[in-house]
Parts: sequence; C-alpha cells; structure tokens
Amino acid sequence: MLTRLAGGRVIDPANGRDDVGDVWMRDGRIIDTPSEARPDATYDTTGKIVMAGAIDIHSHIAGWNVNTARLLLPEYHRAAMPRPAATPLSYAGWSTFETGCCYAAMGFTTVVEPAVSPHYALHAHLELADTPIIDKATLAVLGNDDYLLSLLHANESESAIEDYVAWILEMSRSIGIKVVNAGGAAAFKENVRAFSLDDVVPHYGVSSRQIVKALQRAVNTLGVPHPLHVHCNNLGLAGNVETALDTIAAAEGLPLHLAHLQFYGYGSEGERGFSSAAARLAEAVNAAAEVTIDVGQVMFGPTVTISADVLRQFNARHRARPKKWLILDGDANGAGIVPYDYRRSDFYNAVQWAVGLELFLLIDKPERVFFTTDHPNGAPFTSYPEIFALLMSRDLRARWIADLPNAAMAMTTLPSITREYTLTEIAAMTRAAPARLFGLTDRGHLGAGAVADVAVYADGADRAKMFRSAALVFKGGELVVRDGEITHRTWGRALTVALRRDRAIDRRMKEYYEERYGVPEELFKVPAHALGRPEPFEFVPCRT
Repeated sequence: MLTRLAGGRVIDPANGRDDVGDVWMRDGRIIDTPSEARPDATYDTTGKIVMAGAIDIHSHIAGWNVNTARLLLPEYHRAAMPRPAATPLSYAGWSTFETGCCYAAMGFTTVVEPAVSPHYALHAHLELADTPIIDKATLAVLGNDDYLLSLLHANESESAIEDYVAWILEMSRSIGIKVVNAGGAAAFKENVRAFSLDDVVPHYGVSSRQIVKALQRAVNTLGVPHPLHVHCNNLGLAGNVETALDTIAAAEGLPLHLAHLQFYGYGSEGERGFSSAAARLAEAVNAAAEVTIDVGQVMFGPTVTISADVLRQFNARHRARPKKWLILDGDANGAGIVPYDYRRSDFYNAVQWAVGLELFLLIDKPERVFFTTDHPNGAPFTSYPEIFALLMSRDLRARWIADLPNAAMAMTTLPSITREYTLTEIAAMTRAAPARLFGLTDRGHLGAGAVADVAVYADGADRAKMFRSAALVFKGGELVVRDGEITHRTWGRALTVALRRDRAIDRRMKEYYEERYGVPEELFKVPAHALGRPEPFEFVPCRT
C-alpha cells in the first residue's frame, strides 16, 4: 500500500530536514518520493508537524517489580478482570494493554524496559507481548549476581566475562546490559546499608568500580550497540553529585550511559543540607564526549518508586507516601517498591524538580541527554507532554517557579536559565538520538528505508496539548491513532541482539545452574514460541 502524508512541516534531524513537504510510505517503510505513482491513501498534514515515532529509552513497563507495585497499590488502578487467555493483570490500570495505547496516543512507537532480572525475563517478555502497538526492548540487569562476582573474585579473564554477558543477553532476549548500584544489593545481603563506588562487596572482595568497569569493557568489546546502562551508587542522597562525577570520570574514554541522573544531582549546601548540583554535573557531561545520560525528571503528584536498588529502597521505606512498602531481597538484585507523593510545597521535592530541568537545559547537546522520568519513579510517562512544554517555554517555567518554595528555588540555577528547546531539539532528543544510542538504524528518522513509524501533531502554542494527543500516528505504515484515539491495534516486536561467543560457556552455565539451583538453565531462557505472537523478536545488528 502506498501512502502519502502531504504538506506538513517535516522535522527529521537525523537527515537534516526541516521543511514543508511530503512523506511517502509503502509496505511498512519510508520511501523516496516516487516519480510516477498514485497513492492508495493521502492524509493532508498541512499546518501540522511530522516527526518519526518517538523512542523512550528508560521506562519501567513490565516485569515482576512493576506487577508487584500494581498489587501493592490497588487504589491506583481498577480491579483486574479475569482473563485466562493472557498474562495476569493485563487489563488492570497502568496495565500492559493501556501502556501501549497511552504511549501510541502521544506518538511513541518504541519503548525500552530498562531493568529485567535475567531469571524473570520470560515473565517480562510475556507482558511485553501483551503490550499493543509499540515495539519494545529490555535491558538485562547484572552486577549483583553470584556468577559475575565469582568470575571477578577468581580473576577470570575478560573473555570469560564477555562470554557470560553474551550468554545472558541471548537467554533473556535483551538488547543491552544494565548495572544497578553495582555490588550494593550483594552487600545488602551482608547487612551493609551504604555502598559507594570504591566500597568492596563482602566475601567477593571486588569493588563497585571494578564491577562497572568489567561490564563496560565486555559490552564494548562484544559490540553491543547500547553502552553499559548505569544506575549509580547513592541514589537520592544529599551530596551524591560526587558519586556521579566519579562515575563519569570512570568512563575513561569508553561509552557509558548514566540513568536518571537527576537523582544524583544533589549537593549539600544551604541550611537544610540539600541543594542542586546540576550545573556541576552538566559541565562534566558536556566535557565527557563518551558519556550519555537520561534525566529521570520529577513531576508533582502521586507515583510509586520501583527499583532493583534494594539497598536504596530499604533505606527510603520510612518516607513512603502512603505508608506501605515492599522489599524483595531475592536472587541478585531483588527489588524495592515504595510509593511516593511529590509535593509542590515540599522543599526537597521542589529542588528535585528543578534539578531535572537544569540538566535538560544546561547540557549542550540534546543528542546526549535523553528524555525520561524513569517511569514511574519520577513521574508517570503520561506527564511527558507537560515536560516538553516546560522545556520549550521559559515563561511557563517562570509561572511554575513562582508557585514553588522560594527557599528551594534559591538552591538552584533554574530561575536564571533562559534557554528554550526548539521542535528540532525535541525531535533529536526523542527520535534521532535514542535510535542512534541503541543502534536502531531503521527508526528515529524519516529517510528512505526507515520503518514507517510516524507521528503527526497539530501545531499550536499549547505544546502540552500538542504532544498529549497526536493527530495521526502510523506504526509500520498502518494508521493506529487519530486525534489521540486508538483506531487500530498492531502487535510490535521485541528488539534484541545476537552475539558471537565461545560455546564453552553453555557447558559452564549448565553445570552452574545444576549445582547452584538444581534445575537446568533452559528453564530461564525465553523461547519465541512461548510469547504467542508470530515472529516476536527482531534482531538489531551489533557493532563490528
């Protein structure tokens, strides 16, 4: 089928395009303007903005942590209806089903679930298979698991660690590796309650820095498109900017991605010992070309924090709002579920809100700072349109600042920042750059050969309204959204990688699982036939 989007303002930073013109699609792909052809369907996009489908690189949308949060907070969603033919809770509020629809309505077509325990990967993929419209991917969490720590303790070779990482990526069908407070969860099991970059894990005798560096080298050597995705130590603590700066310095020329950096942007100045250190962080990021970050923007309102950083969540449990929480100290990382309500009147929450916006506005290049709220930790992903509006208007930011505690704003540089994001910068940050970060050469842009994932917005001064409800969204060339309403459901694929490795690791892992768990390692792998979708996986090429 040949489809024409006619007369819109096409914003495609990856191809240097910002002009009024047409976009053509055929059989699920973008094509060059045909010389002689009559389209089967034409959509008038005059006066509208045409972009590639947006990509969210860090959003907790599936897995045991997410489902545990749903169970802990039934007041946040309607009761689940029985649905034996699909995974549990698939129609509960903030469910897999609603997640896909809400993302698509805003023009997002690809989302990455950033924290999947390899042993629970099948559960996560079953939920993602129930998530309509969007393509998705997962990051496998390593860094507190016994096998890796034992390799490091035994001074095994770098190639042995690489083989293990490649094996984990294949068995979990993930697109990359994430490390969460490296060594912190393992130390928590030994009653350690604070853990920094150069602290050593009891029994294993390796530091957090050693774990991060080993995984960073392995991911880079293997050619995994996405660099190691790092959740640093000391999340949420006053003065933790020093930890973030040390981690940035530890990159040492190799690619490294730091997750939800807002939660590490805190100094200890002022009467309350809590201040913004975003300017120092932004300066360091600007100077480290090999480092990328996502923000983890805080917005005001109730949410729930979900994290595999079990040490941090245990320490934060007393600040739960409402007063209930859950810690799962399971294999490797475990999990912590702590509900929270970010309040405008709260000094600390107001500083957190400002820190995120400072990072967005002080980091020079939008292709190195990625748009996230660490959903749902900083805010639900449905708050994205309001954040776009704040980034694009200093007047709107000023109105918000006027309603916040003066003492809090005095601890930040936000009131003095006049920068406003352009539509081209928004498109770079949410389309072109995320695709490049994950090696997705056929999305994030509107050039010939790209997947026909396209979002069309009605241009208007109210940017929040504009981005909240896309005028048209095409997924793989099929119209799935009109005026913010779902018109048609498709079923996306899970993006993953296939890596070369020494097959001797298969025998080693078989022996390890039989000895440690008493079960075959095959039980933890994600078979395609289990997901109930035709061709559920799509392979992303690795770097050579």
